[in-house]
Amino acid sequence: MRFQNRVAIITGAASGMGLLSAQQLAEEGAKVVLTDVNLEAVAAAAKGICEAGGKAIGLQVDVRCYEQIKSCVDQAVETYGSVDILINCAGGCSSRVHKRSEPFHELPIEVVQWGMDVNFKGPILFAHAVLGQMIEQKRGVIINLGSVEGVTGTKAVDYGSSKAGMMGLTKCLATYGAEHGVRSCCVSPGPVLTRPTMAGMWTRLGRAAEPKEVTGLILYLCSDDAAFITGSNHTIDGGRSVGVR
Repeated sequence: MRFQNRVAIITGAASGMGLLSAQQLAEEGAKVVLTDVNLEAVAAAAKGICEAGGKAIGLQVDVRCYEQIKSCVDQAVETYGSVDILINCAGGCSSRVHKRSEPFHELPIEVVQWGMDVNFKGPILFAHAVLGQMIEQKRGVIINLGSVEGVTGTKAVDYGSSKAGMMGLTKCLATYGAEHGVRSCCVSPGPVLTRPTMAGMWTRLGRAAEPKEVTGLILYLCSDDAAFITGSNHTIDGGRSVGVR
């Protein structure tokens, strides 16, 4: 029960690694606040955690909207008394999400802006919203979900550059929060079996990661076992980023 009496906010928590992180945190004693733009899905996810014996609420939050973010943080503090962990999982490749196949320079600018706002602006806004509470508590952990494509580069320009930005954001948050007991780390996965298409992506180990392999690292970095780790990026990519193919 590493997270007994801890409160965690997880973005993009209606599915994928956001949902799995929330479920595992709850299993280890955390009170979890699940956020997602899809209200029906996030409410169902929170209900499932409660039915399994955990403590959870599900809130509709568009990470591009600071008013919704601030309301979420306020509700977390009002309901559970603190915010100890923020996991920024919300995101995605804009061309895939919007079902576009054009090269980057031919994408509608609204699609590109969606990618920048959700993948990079949202985590900055959420960090801004939780830092006051964490500084007041003199403790907190912010985990940013990057990507191996932020390390290697990719033709998905807005996605790869936003994920590279997550590493810089992590360093800045670690610098800003250190004197207040607030840590920040970035986790940059390679292909993960949250979607079937990931299975065909190349890694040196010849497979994609199981979601639990990535969330296991996330939970470790959130825990007191990682109390001396901050400002760092942690690739978990099966060797995809190591040298040339």
